[in-house]
Amino acid sequence: MPCSDGARDRGDPLVGTGSHGDRWFLVENQAAWGRHALIDPPFDHALGRALVHRIEGEGIRPLAIRRPGRRAAQVGTRWALVDSRPGRESVLWGHVDEPRELLDVPLDGSAGVPSDRPVFAVCAHGRHDQCCAVRGRAVAARLASAYPEETWECSHLGGDRFAGTMVLLPHGLYYGWVDDGDAVTVADAYLAGRVHPQLLRGRSAYSHPVQAAQHFAREQLGDHRLDAYPPLGEQRTADGWSVRLDSPDGPVTVGLVEASSAPLLSTCAATQALPVRQWALAGIEP
Repeated sequence: MPCSDGARDRGDPLVGTGSHGDRWFLVENQAAWGRHALIDPPFDHALGRALVHRIEGEGIRPLAIRRPGRRAAQVGTRWALVDSRPGRESVLWGHVDEPRELLDVPLDGSAGVPSDRPVFAVCAHGRHDQCCAVRGRAVAARLASAYPEETWECSHLGGDRFAGTMVLLPHGLYYGWVDDGDAVTVADAYLAGRVHPQLLRGRSAYSHPVQAAQHFAREQLGDHRLDAYPPLGEQRTADGWSVRLDSPDGPVTVGLVEASSAPLLSTCAATQALPVRQWALAGIEP
């Protein structure tokens, strides 16, 4: 059974499952991707390894992007440096004539053209997981029909069992099972300054306990603005976590119970069933 079908059958919770990413470096690659989109052919292997090593060495997450649909001819290489840290959200776009010039692009935000348009990156990395190809490409096509300039297919985001998955940048909002809903509705909410809580996995700049705490705060208290419930602190407890969040009515403390699921296959390629972390609400105190 495909991993995303298994996750739906089990009812795996999306809450608090977004992987970490404070900053991102996006590289256009319109060709077919191997398992590692910036290292495997047709991307130059040595160049790709050097580029990924340089990007990750700066604490930045690399991501390959391409336009949905038929593979367009690529003239030069577009790149984007994205900051997802709260209060610093930004997108800078640039272009190089030769891929090797990517090694010289400054990663400190001193290069590139600022853009006030978001980036909608939908995982369609089929060589990494078949669910991402089958479900992700359909999501990207639907989203591109409404937002052609903002929408890109992207390489592996994590959480294959939640395909179709996407991240909305610069805020770094992860969404899962988007093909069960409407990607355009999720994007519309983002542009209006709100999250779409039913499909939200979490925000990339925050830890998993904070992601989970924000979910339960939104569910219980009803504030769905993008920047609602910023974290004030988090602390491990005997059976989970205590997370303090800010709100217009003053700080709230969210108690979380951390548990392990039954062993499961989290990707289509997985050969060993392993438990994953899951979150439950213990309580919210003003």
